[in-house]
Amino acid sequence: MRQRTLVPDAEEVVLQELRVEGRNRLLMVLCSAGEESSCPGCGQRSRRVHSRYARRLSDLPWEGIPVRIELCVRRFFCGADDCGQHIFTERLPRTVQRYGRRTCRLADALSQIALVLGGSAGSRLAEQLGILASGSTLLRGLRKKAGAVSAASPRVVGIDDWAWRKGQRYRTILCDLEKGKVIDLLPDRSAESTAEWLKAHPTIEIVSRDRASLYAQAAEKAVPHAMQIADRWHLLRNLSEALTGVLAPHHRLMAEAVRAVSPCPESLVIEKPVATPNPHRAERAKQRRREHRVGSYESVMEQVRNGLSQAEIARRLGIDRRTIRRWTGAGGFPERKPVFRTNSVDPYREFLDRRWQQGCHNASQLWREMRELGFTGMASIVRNWIRQRRGPKASRLSSAPIVLPPPRISPRRTAWQILKPCESNQPYLDELYRRSPEIAASATVAQEFFRIVQQRDIAAWPKWCDLARGTPLASFAKHLCRDEAAVRAALEHAWSNGPVEGNVHRLKLIKRSMYGRAKFDLLRLRVVNAA
Repeated sequence: MRQRTLVPDAEEVVLQELRVEGRNRLLMVLCSAGEESSCPGCGQRSRRVHSRYARRLSDLPWEGIPVRIELCVRRFFCGADDCGQHIFTERLPRTVQRYGRRTCRLADALSQIALVLGGSAGSRLAEQLGILASGSTLLRGLRKKAGAVSAASPRVVGIDDWAWRKGQRYRTILCDLEKGKVIDLLPDRSAESTAEWLKAHPTIEIVSRDRASLYAQAAEKAVPHAMQIADRWHLLRNLSEALTGVLAPHHRLMAEAVRAVSPCPESLVIEKPVATPNPHRAERAKQRRREHRVGSYESVMEQVRNGLSQAEIARRLGIDRRTIRRWTGAGGFPERKPVFRTNSVDPYREFLDRRWQQGCHNASQLWREMRELGFTGMASIVRNWIRQRRGPKASRLSSAPIVLPPPRISPRRTAWQILKPCESNQPYLDELYRRSPEIAASATVAQEFFRIVQQRDIAAWPKWCDLARGTPLASFAKHLCRDEAAVRAALEHAWSNGPVEGNVHRLKLIKRSMYGRAKFDLLRLRVVNAA
């Protein structure tokens, strides 16, 4: 750590006077410590003084007290006959930059504040420290470091994309996996810009990436000698997505399997509430939303029957393509499952059930009794809880037992139950395999690939490729075999995109702290130069 001194740099300047200026300001009078200076044009040293003048500078505060510096600077004659600069001003690069109004240490402190906090937040912190600098000043000083992004020469690089605007615009992040730091950010997500950056860094030996073809093409084109490694987390995610796609057409089959293994199959049937003359406004709003979804679903199905593509349907109807893909694969209108969330009334459930069976169906009376037991919520919370658990208004006339919803099941949840089975889910999976040999074969292939990646069992890779043929996961295996070298490298080596994902998370934090108002160049500076 460098020894700190009272003056900005004890080797360049000498303190001549220190006095109090005004009520609450310190003034330091400094002069150069050397007797000669070098000409910036020809480099010849000179002792012949032409004149002197004073520069006014701002310096770091002392315990919040502002400090000003009056620096006496000399002009020298240049003795070289062939030098066009006959008179020059002495340079003090460790004290103040040319034409600077702040000392170097103050400028560095403001630069670090701007890197960490940005403009507005950095300005507020600087004011608390006794430094007056607006947010615009901090950002302007930071942008002057545009050429200060380190031109590192990494050996192991991780590449991934990140969302500038989710679902619309993506850009590229590159990290040095040996140091765990961001090297650079690229303004787009394309093979051309990535290849251009990789060509400028010929020292790269290993490239870790996801399974995006554009990064594979860029690495193959720019650094063909480098080893490409497919990220293991992305491999497992692609496996989960492929298995979810296999299970998607079997909603009805999964529902039948979960009912078959339930201890109380009759309680798993969702009964529609009996219509009442005056349903609650929340129920009416819920019904209107459902009618709107049904109308959208029927419009999508009509366009599908007319032979339009999903992209064209999304453009015409303004519906996300992922929603259209889910609807077309569901085999019918997907009803939303009822969700009962835990709230402050649940600890008093036994008390409410007992009082309800005793004939007390008045929510206000129940709330007053619960208040005596220590309940601190409002009466409306109790009323809504009773309505959700007992049904709308008709429940006031009946003391029917609470009908529990069926277990929620979905292709994605079933896929993860297959990949990470446990004893509680095994009966359901066994019943599902019994009803569908196709799902059973897919589960065997998926579980084996999951084990291979987790244990990095490269010896089992060829056997798995043969096992996947003829199963619904054959297409997934075919795409993996096209990128076989990268997959094998992932099983052989320990490198992964984990540090890249962590830096993407930090990048998102910095981007959101900038409130979306700064441009890409400023975000790049803050992410790359941040410690």
